[in-house]
Amino acid sequence: MLEGIVRDSIGKKATKALRRDGYLIANIYAKGMENVNAAFKSNEFIKAVRNKETLAFPVKVGDKEYKVIIQEYQKDPVTMQLLHVDLRVVEDDVVSKYLVPVKAVGTPKGLKNKGVLIYSKKRLLVKCAGKDLPNAFELDVSDLDVGDSILVRDITVPENVKIMEADRVSVVGVIKAK
Repeated sequence: MLEGIVRDSIGKKATKALRRDGYLIANIYAKGMENVNAAFKSNEFIKAVRNKETLAFPVKVGDKEYKVIIQEYQKDPVTMQLLHVDLRVVEDDVVSKYLVPVKAVGTPKGLKNKGVLIYSKKRLLVKCAGKDLPNAFELDVSDLDVGDSILVRDITVPENVKIMEADRVSVVGVIKAK
């Protein structure tokens, strides 16, 4: 489990000192809960996120444990180092909106015809309870030729999960390479 510290001071000076020591600044929040200002060792956070099996993962800050998802993050534009991350608490019985990643499975046949696979949406906005939250939408793209795409309405959605995007929106497609 990923462990972090509670930040006492949220000023610029304290933030810079933590970053110099290798910490990643984080905010943990949920509706009806007071925000928690936290910091995690940057390398440990990246390892934990890469090795997680589910979209929601546990973190421990101070003496409390939270089940969280990454809502948003900020990177340094030059060094591409993580600077800040917003973690949202996932509550099993509360219906809320989450961003779920899209993963393409297979090789499109349009790649042989000088096509390129593009993602129009890398993450889809869904509304569901925390216990019904899918880890990802896996889309089989092996039948896509140049000019074909998979729309939101073509995605099989688990029970009790509703996609909040318009059903005519393209998610992945194959376009002709220039």
